[in-house]
Formats: sequence, structure tokens, C-alpha cells
Amino acid sequence: MSRLSTLKRLGTGLAAATALSVTASGCVTVHGELEVVPSATKAEAARALKDFTAAYNKADKAYDPALDAGRVTGALGAINQAGLKARQAQNPDGNPRHEPLELTDAEYAIPKKAGWPRWFVADADSNRDQDTGRLDTRWLLVFVRGGADQLWEVSHLWVLTPARMPDFKKDEDGWAEAVEPDVPGLVVAPKDLSEQYASYMQSGEPEVFAPGPHTSAVRQARQKAARQIGRSVQYADQRLDSGAFAPLGLVTEGGGATVFFATRQYEQQTVAKGVRLDLNADVRALMTGTAKTKLTKERVSSQVVQVPEKGAAGAGRSRQQEQQEQQVTVLSRIQGLTAAQGS
Repeated sequence: MSRLSTLKRLGTGLAAATALSVTASGCVTVHGELEVVPSATKAEAARALKDFTAAYNKADKAYDPALDAGRVTGALGAINQAGLKARQAQNPDGNPRHEPLELTDAEYAIPKKAGWPRWFVADADSNRDQDTGRLDTRWLLVFVRGGADQLWEVSHLWVLTPARMPDFKKDEDGWAEAVEPDVPGLVVAPKDLSEQYASYMQSGEPEVFAPGPHTSAVRQARQKAARQIGRSVQYADQRLDSGAFAPLGLVTEGGGATVFFATRQYEQQTVAKGVRLDLNADVRALMTGTAKTKLTKERVSSQVVQVPEKGAAGAGRSRQQEQQEQQVTVLSRIQGLTAAQGS
């Protein structure tokens, strides 16, 4: 059995443990009303953002994942809960540098749909880049609700500059338009994005993703990391697109769609005798087993992408320009360590 096959098999075991903790509170079984209605009122959306912010601040202050477990799910839930668990192990008395998060000037993109799950997107200014000299940024959050008796939970969160923030199409009443998972008119259907992105990160194919910091640059960094004296580093990427991790999308103004999806990644380090494994405090806090010569890290990655319509390139373009305009652009990506295993 190849090392990569072993890594994937080991990754499957790690994934199972993570999935149990995430999907228990993030079930998104489709059921309920058949009438097409807005997923939420604007007042409900504003309340959901306020409730998330309050829970986020409590959890961050205490480094206690239980304090916001009911307000996160999917990719963000996996990343947030593991991160808080790791920091709690290192700082049992809480976060000594806690600064309350403030989300203001919020705008909402709320699609109409029938049944459950229901969801919407919030775009809000945060206080995290104030008085620091950093570039102005806004937070993009995806809220999901699996039933009338469930809380609104955030499944994705990214930080974007205003110029990179998607422009969602809205009707005359201000409601956004959801994209079906199997819609045929896009370069890549939302249901296929997780699998194709994982394949691209693994092998460089399909070449449907535009070059950039979240695509070609990541692959180059991996190739560089793999070439170290006394250390072998291998990566395995997997689709993550069911249950609480199912992709979601909205029609974008001017054509195409903005889609939110997740993937899972494994990184395995194997070192020669006398070479130390890369074991930081977060890894130690989440690790099972004893890392002697091998360490497998599991991460969850969350992407927001712009997907063009098929054949949407403008007239008079060169073949190269047409190919570029038919590529999926990754607007932002966050990833976080969710588990580790040593041997």
C-alpha cells in the first residue's frame, strides 16, 4: 500500500470522529413547507447576527467551545470548535487578550426558497481592522437553519476587502436568488466544486480554477514544503459536501454565481531518525497518539468562489482571454486544524 493510500485511509478515521461532533448540531435534512418564501425576515437576520456575535465573544473570552457550539456548524463549526479546544488546553483561565468582536453596518442577502434548510448571507464591517493600519475589511457570514425549532448557525465565515465582496442579484423586493446544487448553466455546478477543488489541490487538475493565493500559490508552497532534508511531507485532499457541509450559492449581479463550499485536507510528515516533527502548541493540544516519526494533521478548509456562466466570455476576446474568463475565482479561503495523530 502506498504512503498516499495510507494517508487517505488514516484520514478517513480522523474525519469520522470530527463528523460526529459537527453534524450532531448541524443536521440540514430537507423537509417542511412547500411554499417559496424568504428564508428569514431582515429583522430575523439581524437578530441572528447579534446572537452569533454574543456567543462568539463569550466563547472567545473563556476559550470554551461549549459557549458558541449552538451558533456554529459546518466548516466554521469544525474550525471554531477545534481552535477553541486547542486554546483552552493552552490557556485554561481563558483568553488574556480578548477584545469583543463588533459587527456593524450589516447588509443581508436573503434568498426565497421552499422547505428546509433555510439560509442567508450577512456582510458586515468588523472592528478587527480598526486603528491597526491594516487594509479595511468586512466579514462575510453564511447563516443556516435546519428547522423551525433550530437556532441560526454560521457555517462559513471569511474576511474580504470591500472590493472583493460579492455583489448579489436581488429582485424588486430586495430578495436574493439561490442557486441550485446541480444548476447546468455554470462552468462548474455547485455540487461538484468540493470534489473538483480537492482534485485540483491534489494534482493540479482540472484546470478550471484561476491562479491565485488560494490555488496555484498553495500548490507551489506544498511542493516546496515536500522537499526537505530528512523530512517527507505528503498531502491528501478530500471532498466535504454533505449534511452540514453541503454547498450553497447565490446568483451574482451581472451573471454567474457566488458559491460557498468546504474541503478536507490531510498533511502527513514523516521524519528520519534525529529529525524533529513539526509540533506546535495547537497540534499538541489536539493530537492523539505519540508522535515519534509520523504526524498526520487534519484540516477543514472553507472557500467562497465566483463561478461564471458557461460561454459568458465577451465578444472579441482572444482564446486565452476566453479561457481566463471561464475560470472559477477563489475570493477567499480559511482553514483550520481540526485533529492530529502521531505515531
